[in-house]
Amino acid sequence: MSSRRGLLFIVSAPSGTGKTTLVERLVQILPNLRMSRSYTSRPLRAGERDGVDYNFISREAFHAMVGRREFLEWADVFGNCYGTSAVDIEQLLVDGQDVVLVIDVQGARQVRQRAVDHTAIFVMPPSFEILEQRLRGRSKDTEAQMQRRLATARAEVGSYGEYDYVVVNDQLESTVVRLQEIIAAERSRTHRMRGVAEAVIRTFTRSANRE
Repeated sequence: MSSRRGLLFIVSAPSGTGKTTLVERLVQILPNLRMSRSYTSRPLRAGERDGVDYNFISREAFHAMVGRREFLEWADVFGNCYGTSAVDIEQLLVDGQDVVLVIDVQGARQVRQRAVDHTAIFVMPPSFEILEQRLRGRSKDTEAQMQRRLATARAEVGSYGEYDYVVVNDQLESTVVRLQEIIAAERSRTHRMRGVAEAVIRTFTRSANRE
């Protein structure tokens, strides 16, 4: 199993749905699963650490990386740039690590356009009203900014059909279980388990030869 190439998972959801919390919980539970660390041009927030939560760089440095086509995907999200390094992800996959990208719909489309093998999961809130409550409860946005977030969410939920799986985050732990089940299923696909299956078959052959 150590020689297998890692699997790439994408998790997208409207802002306020809880996708980051879900994935952070998921990587705590599942072995051999890493959450990708993005590059961003936004300033550090209280409690964040450079190189741990994000790779924090200037807007100029970010756009220089864009110009060199170093990002697997990138987006300008409410005035701040976020991107995923193609080299960083490829190294993790080569090392056999399964990786989760927590990215928006725009970023997922970029990955899809690059024909990178991946499994995409869309997380939906239980309803628009609950999403709005969550956003207003956690945010210090102005009303204009809040309306922009809500308008973006309205546009994004209609994109669920572009994804391989859809889950509704109605309750944290049960949603994490559903995500675990998806990852377990993808890891167990026949073409991905071929090496393991052939190794097991060889033990049967050796047993037959001894008889």
